[in-house]
Amino acid sequence: MKTTFLLVRHGESLANKETFFAGQTDVPLLESGANQATLSAEFVKENYNVDIIYSSDLMRAYSTAECFSKVLGVDIIKDKGLREIHAGEWEGKQHGDLPTLFPEEYGNLWLNNIGKAVTPGGESVKELGERVINTLEKIAKENPEKTVLVTTHATPIRATQSIVEYGSVDKMGNVPWSSNASITEICYADGKWTLVHARIDKHLKDYKTSFAGNV
Repeated sequence: MKTTFLLVRHGESLANKETFFAGQTDVPLLESGANQATLSAEFVKENYNVDIIYSSDLMRAYSTAECFSKVLGVDIIKDKGLREIHAGEWEGKQHGDLPTLFPEEYGNLWLNNIGKAVTPGGESVKELGERVINTLEKIAKENPEKTVLVTTHATPIRATQSIVEYGSVDKMGNVPWSSNASITEICYADGKWTLVHARIDKHLKDYKTSFAGNV
């Protein structure tokens, strides 16, 4: 039994535009992000047959899911297991300030060895990876032989790709960040994960947005 997943990073959010670390802080999707999501939904409609959408319950991801649902005509199920990392003391702080405020946790580990990073007062990247991959395995078992679109966040997608490719988050630094509303295709079959396509975003053209270099 195979389940195909399309992992979609949410469209541009307020936190993306204002360059602060959102984590599980609930920030809205911007109009630009909704436009990105609609473009990606149209791409998906042309290239896949999606059976159902699962979404992080955070506003920016769920609003992205709604754009896909409108174009694809399929239902959305919320799942807290798909949330962004709970970043504790980092949440709400400017990305540019974090290396100074947290030189070891952020300036060293997050930027240079993210798989080993632990957010102060929040989750470790390892905990995040386990949470998300376990959620995806549960969804796969509930949806055999289906194509499932998942609207989630940057760190969950990066951690998932690392687990799929390398077996853990330890080499997550080898995986680039996903751009807003980009699509990563993975498959789950017989207990094994396979990466098919990573960070599909050419269809976004001039609407593409991604993290700056200090994230």
